[in-house]
Amino acid sequence: MVEELSEKEERIVSLLIETGLNRSVAKIVVFLSRAGEAVSRDIEKAAGLRQPEVSLAMKDLKEWGWIKERELKRTGKGRPMKSYKLTIDLKDIVAELIEKKRREVETLSKHLDELEKLVGLK
Repeated sequence: MVEELSEKEERIVSLLIETGLNRSVAKIVVFLSRAGEAVSRDIEKAAGLRQPEVSLAMKDLKEWGWIKERELKRTGKGRPMKSYKLTIDLKDIVAELIEKKRREVETLSKHLDELEKLVGLK
C-alpha cells in the first residue's frame, strides 16, 4: 500500500509551491524523495494526482534533469510501466530554488530602488 504525503511533507509541498514550483511537480518531488523510486500509479495515489497531471509534471522534471525514467517489462499485453527516480536530492533541489529566488529578490530590489530614484521618491 502506498502512503499519502505526511503533514510535514504537505507543508514542504506548500512552501515549494510558494517558491513558484508547479503543484504537481512539488508533490511528485516530495513523494519521490521519500519513496526513492515509484511507478506512475503509486505516484498518482500518494500525491493525489491524476495520470495527466503526473505525465505533464514528469515532462518538466525530465527537462530539468531532476528525474530518471526507466521502463519495466510487463507480462502479457499492454503498455510497459514506467518507473521514476529523482536524480538530484531534495535538499539540492531546495537549495537550487532558494538561490534562484534570492537572485530574483535581489534583482527586484535593484529595480525598485532605481524606480524610486527615477520618480523622485528618494
